[in-house]
Amino acid sequence: MSIKKAIIPVAGLGTRFLPLSKVVPKELWPLVDKPVIQYIVEEVKLSGIKEIIFVTGTEKNIVLDYFKKSQKLEEILKKRKKDRLLAELQNLEDLCQGLSFSCVFQKKPWGDGHALLQAQKVVNNEAVAVSWADDVVESEEPCLLQLIKIFEACQKPVIALYGVSQEKLPFYGVVEVEKIANRLFKIKRIVEKPKLGEAPSDLAIVGKYVLTPEVFDYLAEAKLSEKGEIILAEVLDKMLQDGKVIYGYEFKGKWLECGNKLAWLKSHLYLSLKDPRFGPALEQILKS
Repeated sequence: MSIKKAIIPVAGLGTRFLPLSKVVPKELWPLVDKPVIQYIVEEVKLSGIKEIIFVTGTEKNIVLDYFKKSQKLEEILKKRKKDRLLAELQNLEDLCQGLSFSCVFQKKPWGDGHALLQAQKVVNNEAVAVSWADDVVESEEPCLLQLIKIFEACQKPVIALYGVSQEKLPFYGVVEVEKIANRLFKIKRIVEKPKLGEAPSDLAIVGKYVLTPEVFDYLAEAKLSEKGEIILAEVLDKMLQDGKVIYGYEFKGKWLECGNKLAWLKSHLYLSLKDPRFGPALEQILKS
């Protein structure tokens, strides 16, 4: 199996970003001067994937609209001779060249696993990459491509892992592992938000995966939890309990979280200070 498609779930309610997320989906919040979702799509394309499936809520077509060509706006900018702004739009159009976008809808907020399940028919019994829209990775080689290379060798599900400090582990899904090779692990157990001091390792799950058709079979059979959700981590842990093999890869790169306001602010500031267009001026502002 090779990886030709990527699922990007953007159907979440964005409650951590209220009240602004009532009108602006969190995926469109900026990192420097482009939205988080653009970083995710850029990574997908750089990983050699040409087909993107958005899982959206019924009111989130604005995410797909962002990637559509705006002929009317371009005509206005041409008349006003705004060449620099036209170049910015052209960069976005260049990104979309060679990519196909489609949408499936998650009509009820029944969890991340349920969101993925909505794309099962479009995936069409193929292995697929998955990238959550609030996990950006800064790396020389795209994080998804790193996972895909592991998948090509093992043909089993692969989960992105990242080492975090002990005090942060209770906020993540954490894995118990058996080391196979440098950065590569066989996952033995997944613990969601372990209590402080009870985490089985320091490796947290990042929202990037390569999933096989068998994962979707398990998702289809899963029942809603007490919270009324189908949780991907719980389904993957059920697969592990059934003796299925799942690998974890501690990717090379820096994890830039955007899942809550403080994490987004940190990532936004980090990338803005590194940007040669804005960094020097921002440094001066901060010093003053």
